[in-house]
Amino acid sequence: GGGAYGAAKAGGAFDLVRFVQQPQVVARIVSAVFALIVFACLVGDGYTSLPEDPKLFCVFNGNEDACRYGIGIGVLAFLACIFFFMVDVYFPQISNTTDRKYLVLADLGFSGLWTFLWFVGFCFLTNQWSWTQPGLVYIGADSARAAITFSFFSIFSW
Repeated sequence: GGGAYGAAKAGGAFDLVRFVQQPQVVARIVSAVFALIVFACLVGDGYTSLPEDPKLFCVFNGNEDACRYGIGIGVLAFLACIFFFMVDVYFPQISNTTDRKYLVLADLGFSGLWTFLWFVGFCFLTNQWSWTQPGLVYIGADSARAAITFSFFSIFSW
């Protein structure tokens, strides 16, 4: 085969078309887009206020932890996607099999952890949204549903 973790192919020329067609690169791009959508929905419309009270509160049943959790895992997932995308770009240039092994294991471990965290986030946001009173949320309802939906999709993309 290709040696340990593809080490026999190390040092080859970079081919952008071939790189983008790799399944892990496509999954990483999709995961980054999903994380960006969750983060943007919660930052943009995740907090609202009542006409009589200008104080902002989270649209997920007023639970600040729900908004913070969604924003936190969204931002960290997006940054991790960028990091691992850069690792994917430079991976063919790494000839040391030990370094390759640690990078592959780090990617695998992080992906497993983030799959679990997206599942927890989906369950948490869905639970809090089910307890939200419809009369309290006017503008952020669609963004809240989008955050829930894309956190569910993120479970599978990671």
